[in-house]
Amino acid sequence: AGNYGFQAQPMTFPGGFVPPPVQNQPTMDGTIWMPIPPSIPNCPPGLEYLTQQIDQILIHQQLELLEIMTGFEENNKYELKNALGQRVYFAAEDTDCLTRNCCGPSRPFTIRIIDNLGREVITLQRPLRCSSCCCPCCLQELEVQAPPGTTVGYVVQNWHAYLPKFTIQDEKRVDMLKITGPCVVCRCCEDVNFEVKSVDETCAVGRISKQWTGFVREAFTDTDNFGISFPMDLDVKMKAVMIGACFLIVSLSF
Repeated sequence: AGNYGFQAQPMTFPGGFVPPPVQNQPTMDGTIWMPIPPSIPNCPPGLEYLTQQIDQILIHQQLELLEIMTGFEENNKYELKNALGQRVYFAAEDTDCLTRNCCGPSRPFTIRIIDNLGREVITLQRPLRCSSCCCPCCLQELEVQAPPGTTVGYVVQNWHAYLPKFTIQDEKRVDMLKITGPCVVCRCCEDVNFEVKSVDETCAVGRISKQWTGFVREAFTDTDNFGISFPMDLDVKMKAVMIGACFLIVSLSF
């Protein structure tokens, strides 16, 4: 079972990812997984991790040595952690080589999010679309499925002349939240914040932040750290869609 030090049935995940240990034990690299929460009625399997004990998620992109040395775009991999530094999920992009290196930030992708039990609990699907404000009829969209095959919401890019704006929708395409970013998303020595607001944009309910990681890492790699904050009592499906929104923002802006 690779670096995880346990025996499991062979499973195939993008990028050679090996399912994590079932028990809450450290991996060989010292990673501690969040304890497996009990099942909750009417909660999609795997989203129990996002219940009322979670009000923020930290996303750390993993360094890819080949990508650093050659500039050749690899499938991105991410750790999703809680405020205690415990890994909640592992996410891996599943995109073919030609698409990654030819389509760049506008590429379509599938990101598979794996839980403590090695289950794919969230799937993010982004089709190929335009990201230019000159094409308002074909802007970006991302579908969030939890579990895979069951849509729980969408993240839709909204047209604006100079601001990055998005709408979070539920599975019935009803608007639930709005996201507004800054006019300039590349800033030196400080975080970049995208505010999550109510549908009428009068009340702030959360934030998606790109965290400054230092000059060397910012200049010579494309790995980033992100934070997502939301109300503890927000529906777990909407928390999952906010995670999807973060990944869409990552791909478009950073």
